[in-house]
Amino acid sequence: MAQKLIYMDYNATTPLHPEVKKALAKAMDVFGNPSSLHGFGRRARKLVEEAREKIATFIGAEPDEVIFVGSGSEANNTVLSIFECRSARRECSCIVESRRSIITTSIEHPCILETSKCLEDKGANISYLSADCLGKVNSEELETMITDKTGIVSVMMANNEIGTIQDIKTFVKIAHTHGALFHTDAVQAVGKIPLDVKELDVDFLALSGHKIYGPKGIGALYIKKGVPFCPLIRGGHQEEGRRAGTENTLGIIGLGKAIEMRKKEMKEEEKRLLKLKKVLKEGIEDRIPDVRFNGHPTDCLAGTLNVSFDAAEGEAILLYLDFRGIAVSTGSACASGSLDPSHVLLATGVEAEQAHGSIRISMGRENTIKDVEYILDVLPKVIRKIRDMSTVPTGRKK
Repeated sequence: MAQKLIYMDYNATTPLHPEVKKALAKAMDVFGNPSSLHGFGRRARKLVEEAREKIATFIGAEPDEVIFVGSGSEANNTVLSIFECRSARRECSCIVESRRSIITTSIEHPCILETSKCLEDKGANISYLSADCLGKVNSEELETMITDKTGIVSVMMANNEIGTIQDIKTFVKIAHTHGALFHTDAVQAVGKIPLDVKELDVDFLALSGHKIYGPKGIGALYIKKGVPFCPLIRGGHQEEGRRAGTENTLGIIGLGKAIEMRKKEMKEEEKRLLKLKKVLKEGIEDRIPDVRFNGHPTDCLAGTLNVSFDAAEGEAILLYLDFRGIAVSTGSACASGSLDPSHVLLATGVEAEQAHGSIRISMGRENTIKDVEYILDVLPKVIRKIRDMSTVPTGRKK
């Protein structure tokens, strides 16, 4: 009998939506350069602009406030790198040149943290907001940390590891009151929770296609009209001169269709995933002793459950589950090559040993109650086996 295969790592990436597959297949022969003036180019340009319109409408933006990029990481790098760009400082000196300080958080995605470290090496002043035990970033701390030298505040909307959702509007108000710009990494939030960039009043917002059943290698960046901006990638006039390089037409079409499907399916999917997570969480609590759930119990992504198991290594849990056909993760896919414990869990006060014993289960549109029942059958046996192997003859743990 074929082994059951269950994918529960949707925060890392998602399978293509069936409608996205159809859209890509239909557009496969659209090879023209969207910048070309002939018919082939105009056909490609029309599809690119239709996708831009869908994305803008979905997040409450104007089409000319959305540019296409290669990934969420590129979008985030683009925004933070404005503050090392000399041309941007010349053109917008009243806003940028005198504001070389950046405030972000200790639980951001690696693309924000690594870029911040790089900018710090180049002379920027970087400050990090802390998070509480539930993953909520402290807005009162921002009030004490922000100064007239702060150029931008960057707080992710929903955490990729523990799923905690931040009160972005509060952070935006504080930033703008002090004359700073505000950016949010919304890669894990767009298409999972409702949001409106005008209501939030953010200056920059990043999103990615492959987190919402679209293609990999495509993302978008919202840039509020009038805010200082400088391209990260130069060389052409594409995207109104804001991101050089021939547009990834197929990727853009796929992202547009993925957004279209999110608009139709997001609300009902959230309800369904909340029910699945409730069953999964209660089942783990009932069947496995000495566990800790990480993240906020209510202000959290519907499909994300991060759990720590005492006396069990996360990597071992992952491999044993994989052997039984269940795909989960030990944290951020972008940090999976590291043996260090999750920086997010450490920042929320989880001890290093517990952080090492953590897995992230992230569910999506194809998961069912049968999948949850299967993992609840397999996971307790896996934890028991790992804990038994780590017990020394005296009964003490290694």
